[in-house]
Amino acid sequence: MPWSQFNHLRLLRYAGLFTYVCVGMPLVTTWADHRLNLLHRPNMALLWWVAYYLLFGVLYWLLTRNLGSRRYWMLKLIGLAAMTMASIAVGWYSHSGLSAMLMVVVAVVLPLLVPFWIGVAWMVVQNLSLVMVFFTFPEYGHSLTLAFVQSFIYLGSSALTFVAAWVASQQAEERERQRQLNSELRATRALLAESSRIAERMRIARDLHDLVGHHLTALSLNLEVASHLVTSPAAEHVGMARKTAKHLLADVREVVSELRQDEELDLTQALRSLIEGVPSLHVHLKLPPRFAIEDPQRAQVVLRCVQEIVTNAVRHAHARNLWLTFSIDDGGVLGIDAHDDGRGARDLRPGNGLTGMRERLAEFGGSLELITGKSRGFHLRLNMPLEAATSRSGAVRSLAAGAGEGASGVGDAPMPDAGA
Repeated sequence: MPWSQFNHLRLLRYAGLFTYVCVGMPLVTTWADHRLNLLHRPNMALLWWVAYYLLFGVLYWLLTRNLGSRRYWMLKLIGLAAMTMASIAVGWYSHSGLSAMLMVVVAVVLPLLVPFWIGVAWMVVQNLSLVMVFFTFPEYGHSLTLAFVQSFIYLGSSALTFVAAWVASQQAEERERQRQLNSELRATRALLAESSRIAERMRIARDLHDLVGHHLTALSLNLEVASHLVTSPAAEHVGMARKTAKHLLADVREVVSELRQDEELDLTQALRSLIEGVPSLHVHLKLPPRFAIEDPQRAQVVLRCVQEIVTNAVRHAHARNLWLTFSIDDGGVLGIDAHDDGRGARDLRPGNGLTGMRERLAEFGGSLELITGKSRGFHLRLNMPLEAATSRSGAVRSLAAGAGEGASGVGDAPMPDAGA
């Protein structure tokens, strides 16, 4: 895997786990017993030491299962406080600086759960709490000054780890923003390619109508005149040529009609580009057999709404699954049904994202309905009439009805039939 795509938060998690295992090495050697015997500590001290060490490891493993996610953040804060207390207890019962090394592991988690300055304050306070632990060490002579000095030495190690974890989290957020920009660029590129394809088909249709169609019409008229001027047997050949010209004119009308019928923007590839590579989210996309919209502005609204739905599912709902279903009813109304398995919200105040979606949909007579609740996820229903698609269907029917009267054109009157 290229280093530019490596998950740095996951690497940071395993680095913290490795540090935790290293801190537990005294427990599998004779150093722990020797230390406690030297200090005349009771045997229960070793038991409590092991218990708090194991508690710290379990809490660390649970808190770092989904680094960067703010889901269940209150429980995570409680777990973080319990980790800090467990690290202090390890130092208290072991009468060593192992608690400071465990606080270095805590510093890995801090910037991923709390804002920067709260994390800094937490780190400083937890390291200063070690002063009372170091003060009890007989080798320090119960000196408060030495206890402060030792605490600040370990604070430097925690600060280095904290900044490294904070930089990694910022890098992960920046990578997510870059992914969103790339997804939007790919979707826009797909729309531009589709627009170019439609524009080229329209150009070919107009050229066939304006050049070949009119020339065939003129040829038919000339053959009609010639049929009245010549006598048999030449009249028979003129009549056959006139019928051939009429057949060619009918074929040109059919080709132009087929080219004109496919004027819609196919959004399938653009939508797949938007949802591609979303971290920690599985998007279940359900589309009609051919999902296309004629109006480019409406197509752009659909893409922006889908992008906002995906962003909200990751950033606010912290969902793991998102279901997106698109449908178009008989009345030409587009429906988008989106729901996730995120945490939801009891009292929701719409932000700029939801407000922007409502405004975009309202410009085209659409609407947005939001249903949510505590631990129920978010459920959105979007509706938008596709007026351009309805107009196109009517135009196609008109062209088909007028096929017997003249060749199809773009804003032109029907071509006269030579046999009329």
